[in-house]
Amino acid sequence: MSDTIEGSLEVLNSFQISSDVEGMDTISKDILKNKEVLAVILKGVVKEYEDYTPQEIMEFIEADSITSEDDVTTGRTNTRIQGDNVEFVQLNEKTSNFDIRFTSKNPLLSEDVQVNLHIDVEPQRNYKPGYPIEKRGMYYLARSLSSQLSLITEHTDYNSLEKCYSIWICRDNVPPEERYSISCYEMENSRNFGKCHPEKEDYDLLNLIIIRLGSPECSAGEGILEFLSAIFYPHKKNFLDTVQKYIDFSHNEELLEEVSHMSGLGMSILEEGMEKGIEKGMEKGRANQLVISVTNLMKSLSLSLEEACKALNVELSDYEKAKSMMK
Repeated sequence: MSDTIEGSLEVLNSFQISSDVEGMDTISKDILKNKEVLAVILKGVVKEYEDYTPQEIMEFIEADSITSEDDVTTGRTNTRIQGDNVEFVQLNEKTSNFDIRFTSKNPLLSEDVQVNLHIDVEPQRNYKPGYPIEKRGMYYLARSLSSQLSLITEHTDYNSLEKCYSIWICRDNVPPEERYSISCYEMENSRNFGKCHPEKEDYDLLNLIIIRLGSPECSAGEGILEFLSAIFYPHKKNFLDTVQKYIDFSHNEELLEEVSHMSGLGMSILEEGMEKGIEKGMEKGRANQLVISVTNLMKSLSLSLEEACKALNVELSDYEKAKSMMK
C-alpha cells in the first residue's frame, strides 16, 4: 500500500501562500486544515491509524467538522460541539481557543455504529512559553472530553464519550537535545487489587502527543518529522523533494485547469510533480497523464504544443515519447 496521497488544489494553494511568509500562526493553521496534511500527521502519531494508508485516513476525517478558534474555555466549548446546546458563560475566565479541531472515524471501534476520535492539532511557535506544554495539552484534552456532554444530570449517558487526541507541534525554542523528537502520553491502568480486569477502551480516552521540531539546519530524519519540518520551514532547499514523498501533485487534472493562476512555490510544486511523474512513471502508465495534461493546457489557454510543454517544464521529446506509448 502506498503512503503517498494525491494532492488537491486546496493544499497546493496553501503551500504556495506559505512560501512567501516566514513563521507560523495563520499561515501554518491554513496548511494544517487540509485533509492531506492532517492524514500524514495522523498516520505518524495516532495508533488507531497505524495499519492504514494516508489515503484511507483521509476518508476517515470528517471534513465538515474541521474548525479553528473554537473556545476551550469551560462553558463555551459544548455549544460549538453540540450545536444546539445552551451556552453557559463563566465569568472572569480567560478565553483559550483550539487551533484546529475535527472528528475522525475510529476504525477499531466502528462496527455497527460509527465511533469517532476527537482530534485537536495545535501548532505552537514556542516550546518554552513559561509553562510546560504538557500541562496545557492535558487541559485541552480535559475540555475536549467534557465538551462532548452538555448539562450533567442523573440521566447523562457517559457511554457516549469518545476518545480525544491533542497533538502539539512545537517549532522554535526547542533544546538541542530534544530537537526532532515525539512524546506520547496516554491513560494506563497501572495497578489492580483483587480480581478485576478493566477494559482498556473504557478508560483509554485521553492521548497527548508532543512533537518537537528544531531548526531548518537540523536533520529531521524521515517520516512525520521530516514532513513537518518541511512545511513548518518552507524555505528549506529540499522543500519540494520532501513534500512530494508524501503528497503527489502529478496526477490531478483539476490542478492543470488552474495552472494559469499559480505562481511561486505552488507552480514549482506542480511542475516538479509533473517532471517526477515523467521520470518515475513513464513505464507505469503515466504517459497517458502527461498527454492529457499538455492537451488540457493547450485547450484552456489556447497554447501551441511547444508553449504548453514549456509551461509545464516538459521536454517536447518526452511528450512525443509519451504519445507514442499510447498507440
